[in-house]
Amino acid sequence: MANSSTQLESIKALLGARSIVLVGLMGAGKTTVGRRLANALKLPFVDADTEIEKAAGQSITDIFADHGEEYFRDGERRVIGRLLLEGPHVLATGGGAFMDPETRTEIEAAGISLWLRADLPLLMKRVLRRSTRPLLMQDDPEAVMKRLIDERYPVYRNADIVVDSRDVPHDVIVREIIRQLQSMTDAERSDA
Repeated sequence: MANSSTQLESIKALLGARSIVLVGLMGAGKTTVGRRLANALKLPFVDADTEIEKAAGQSITDIFADHGEEYFRDGERRVIGRLLLEGPHVLATGGGAFMDPETRTEIEAAGISLWLRADLPLLMKRVLRRSTRPLLMQDDPEAVMKRLIDERYPVYRNADIVVDSRDVPHDVIVREIIRQLQSMTDAERSDA
C-alpha cells in the first residue's frame, strides 16, 4: 500500500528503532487498522492487549474481575514498556494506556504516537458488537463512552499524529496515516 519502495524506506528511516503506537478509545480500529498499516509498511504488528493476556495467563476481562483496573494498568504499563524496546513495529494499545503519564513518556521517547479519533456513534456501533469490554459491562455503555471521550480525548490530543477513524474501508485510513508519516519524514528532512 505504500506508494513506493522509496516512500517505505523514508518512513522506516524516520522510525529507526521507534514503533508506531496506536492510541484511542475501544472501537476506534486500532487493531484492525494497525494490522493493515503494519502490512503496508512491512513491519511486525503487536497488540498490547494480547501481550498482556499472555503475560498474565488470563483474559483482560478476567484480570479486571479478579484484580481490578489498577492491577491491570500496572501490568499494561510494564508490557508496553517492554514492547517499546523491541521495535520497530506497529503497536496497538488499549484505550486507557495513553492516559498513564509514565506510559505516555515512554511512548514519546520510543515511538510515534498515532491517535485514531472516532465519534461516539461510530464507537458505539463497533463496541456493541463485542461483549468483552470490561469498562462497558454496565447498565449504560453509551454514558460510559461519553465519559471516556470527555476524559481521554484531551490527553489523546497530545499524540504525534491524529487521523479520523470513520466508516470507510480501513485501507483508506491506512493511506492517510502513511501520508502523515511521509509528511513527518519530509519535515524532518527539511529541518536537517
